[in-house]
Amino acid sequence: MNIYGADSKQFHEQQEIYQKNHIVNERKIKYILDKYGWPTKEMIGERGNLTICNVIQHSDNSIRLKYLPLMRQAVKEEKLEPRFLGRAEDRIATERGDLQIYGTQIKYYPETKSFNVWPIYDPVNIDKKRAEIGLGPIAEFLKTRLEIEWHIEEQIKRTEEFEKEKN
Repeated sequence: MNIYGADSKQFHEQQEIYQKNHIVNERKIKYILDKYGWPTKEMIGERGNLTICNVIQHSDNSIRLKYLPLMRQAVKEEKLEPRFLGRAEDRIATERGDLQIYGTQIKYYPETKSFNVWPIYDPVNIDKKRAEIGLGPIAEFLKTRLEIEWHIEEQIKRTEEFEKEKN
């Protein structure tokens, strides 16, 4: 997409390949999780966890919802990093058109022509919610992972506007 553009033939060909591979990967992940539960880090390593979580993350919400309890348990048992759980929970919320909890999902804001955090439920206490599942502060996450500055006043305004539009 960055090289040829989102409307290019090359991009669409790659998307078709991705879709075919995703169907196969999703089938394999579902089989593993349904038969064995969440694998330990010793069994699959960090890359294995990342792979499972990326497949779930790019599946539809019914798949995410199905495996959310398993992910929560895996975090409690230290088989899975909390960041993957936060991502899944936030993606479920944003796909539903709801406020996210942990601030892991971003969206494009046409008025500023930039990407920033999808509106958050209770942005004032987000670091407290993040800490409950083992995540670090939102400002640190945004700065190091996405090069986005955290501005609480801006996020409060976005959340208020989001709720106003939704109602």
